[in-house]
Amino acid sequence: MSENPRPAASDRETPELLRVFRTGVALDLLTLARLHDRELDAATLKGMAVDRFPGNLALRLQTDKARQVLAGLGDAVASLDLAPPQGDELAADFAAIYLTHGFGASPCESVWLDDDGLAMQQPMFEVRGVYARHGLQAPDWRKRPDDHLVHQLHFVAALIDDESFESLREAARFLDEHTLRWMPDFAGRVVSRAATPFYAGLAALTSAYLDELRDLLARLLDEARPSAEEIERRMRPIAEVALPMPSAYVPGQSPSW
Repeated sequence: MSENPRPAASDRETPELLRVFRTGVALDLLTLARLHDRELDAATLKGMAVDRFPGNLALRLQTDKARQVLAGLGDAVASLDLAPPQGDELAADFAAIYLTHGFGASPCESVWLDDDGLAMQQPMFEVRGVYARHGLQAPDWRKRPDDHLVHQLHFVAALIDDESFESLREAARFLDEHTLRWMPDFAGRVVSRAATPFYAGLAALTSAYLDELRDLLARLLDEARPSAEEIERRMRPIAEVALPMPSAYVPGQSPSW
C-alpha cells in the first residue's frame, strides 16, 4: 500500500478507510506469523524479495527505533542465502528459537508469565478461553500450545479483520493482557542471542509492530492505553483462579486457523 492506514477516532464515520486499515494490518500480522511459523524456503525467500519485505508492510511504523529495525531487517532480507553457510546458520537459529528453545526464548506465553517458567500453564488456558469466546481454537495444543506466538498473531489478525468495531477493542484487550506482556522480553532475548540478523530483526520487528499497533488502536478507540501496572492489577484476580486441565482435542469441534 502506498499510504499508511492510520485512522483516527473520527474515522468511525469512514468505513472505507477503516476497511483499508483492517485489511492491511491483518495481512501484515499473517505475514509475520508465517515467518515465525516455519523455516525459510526458496518460495518464501523469493516472495520477500519480490514484495520487498519488510518495506511492503501496510502499517508504516513511526518511531526511530522501529525504523532502524526495518532498515536492518531489510538489509538482512536482501542478503539472504539459503545455501551454506548462511542457510545452516538460519536453520540453527530457527531451531534454537522455535524447536529446541536453545536460546531460552520460548515463543509461548506461559514460559514467560508462569511463576515457574513452565509451558502449558495457566496463561495457555486463559488464551484458550479467549479464543473459545470468539468461536476459535488452536489446531492441536499437543503440537503447538494455544499461547504460541503464531497462534496469537493469527488471532489478533482475525479480530482486526472482523467487521464489528467491538472486535478492535477485543484486539486491544488481548494485546494488553497477553501478547504484549511477554513479547518485548522474547524479542530482547532473541536479539541478544540469535546469530543471524534475519531472526534477530524479525523478533524486534514483531515486537515494535505490535506496540505501535496497540497505540493506534488506543487512538482509534479513543481510549487511553493502560499502563503495565494497571494491566498486572487487572490480571491478578485471574491468576488466583484454578483453571481446568486440557481436554482432548476433538477435530472439527470449532473453527481453527
